[in-house]
Amino acid sequence: MLRSTLARVTVITAAARRFAGQQPAARDELWSQMRLEAAEAYERAPVLGRLFVDSILDQPSFEAAAFYRIAFRLKNDVLGLPALIGAFDRAISAEPELGKTLLADILAVMERDPACERLIEPLLYFKGFHAIQTHRLAHWLWANGERDFALYLQSRASDVFQTDIHPAAQFGRGIFLDHATGLVVGETTEIGDDVSLLQNVTLGGTGKETGDRHPKIRLGVMIGAGAKILGNIEIGSYARIAAGSVVLRSVEPYATVAGVPAKVMKTDILPDPSRRLDQLLSELSNEALDYSI
Repeated sequence: MLRSTLARVTVITAAARRFAGQQPAARDELWSQMRLEAAEAYERAPVLGRLFVDSILDQPSFEAAAFYRIAFRLKNDVLGLPALIGAFDRAISAEPELGKTLLADILAVMERDPACERLIEPLLYFKGFHAIQTHRLAHWLWANGERDFALYLQSRASDVFQTDIHPAAQFGRGIFLDHATGLVVGETTEIGDDVSLLQNVTLGGTGKETGDRHPKIRLGVMIGAGAKILGNIEIGSYARIAAGSVVLRSVEPYATVAGVPAKVMKTDILPDPSRRLDQLLSELSNEALDYSI
């Protein structure tokens, strides 16, 4: 296990560096390590052998493995496994950038989730990773005129992953959706790169208005558990939204907001809040907030 954990750290570091330079070696290293972990897992838990073999060991590539596993979780009597895998294949053939996005998303989980110890875990088990990839397929279908298929995937993902993301919503790369349960994302929402969202987050409207009516979440934002961000407002790059906050006004870059309704507690340049995932906000001196344990 120690050897596997050390290899994981080495591979993630190398893959992240190569990904920044758009080098395909990142994917190859990731895939090799994932197959190694799957083989080790098979030895430890042969009762789950079918899972490891079908999802990883018998698959030709990282992308194929991810698509198979997600499609397997989504399939039902209406939409079978071949149709779902075929839809994923059509999407990535038409838009090869989806492969790079898939890589960025799984690296985001590995970098930010302390509970994740192996590369195979997001691919096999984590519904946050699965929900985001399902949305990416639904978004591609929506943009290419297959709206009923897209809406069905939205509905199916709600049943399986407990997320409700409108197919038209736009997501950047490197998205970390922790736990997934309770996420609601409205139609005209835009989410930038390297954003982290915890459970029970709502990115919604404020009523029955039409048109552009949902939040715009910029680069590197961290949104805490249970936060509600409502209306066509902008959350600036590297802002932090405290758990349980209700945000009704735009938030400037690097600001930390908390409360109901949310107020600015601090504006200071902090490195990568979406990666730090500081839910306690312990550096705040505002006496109105008690984040002590």
